[in-house]
Amino acid sequence: MTRRLLILAAGLTVFLSGGAAQAQMGLTDVLTAPKTLIDRAIEARSTSDIAEDNRIVAEINADMAKLGTIKASTEIYEQRLLVTGIFSDKATYDSFEHKVRAVKGIKRLYWHAVYMSEADQASGHLLSWTDVLEIGTKAKARLVGTAGVADVNFRTTADSTGTVYLLGRARSQEEARKAIARAKDGKGVRRVVSYVDVRP
Repeated sequence: MTRRLLILAAGLTVFLSGGAAQAQMGLTDVLTAPKTLIDRAIEARSTSDIAEDNRIVAEINADMAKLGTIKASTEIYEQRLLVTGIFSDKATYDSFEHKVRAVKGIKRLYWHAVYMSEADQASGHLLSWTDVLEIGTKAKARLVGTAGVADVNFRTTADSTGTVYLLGRARSQEEARKAIARAKDGKGVRRVVSYVDVRP
């Protein structure tokens, strides 16, 4: 128990030391950051691996702040970075993508951010931000309540097309299967994109 508390304290220290970069996160990241960082602190991963994930996300959030946008959302696990979002300004989209691809330490980038004009967004039958947040949050909650799924090793997010993204590590094919099935099993979920590695 003492070791877990020390790791938790270390995770909170990383969060608090993020300073201005953390303060400039996208709205979804701001709402979920304390729990996300606490979850990372109790994972079966090294402190340095968790710190590297946090550094990458803080750098990307700082880039978003410089561009004056919160149009993107990020999830990361073992330096595998997932980026989602819709940009209505092409120049901002291009600049953000360039900045993300220049961040050092990213082992794999899953790029699902898109440029879409406001007119196309209006006619595209996209979900509202509130619905997207609810779908992503409920997908994570379903993992928490699933026997045999170590939810702290998974990240979930959703986008305005009703897609749920699942990122992380499963200890077996059975755990991966359960996690994907639970991610799919929710109102408003149209499909699931899985970036789950299977590794004991």
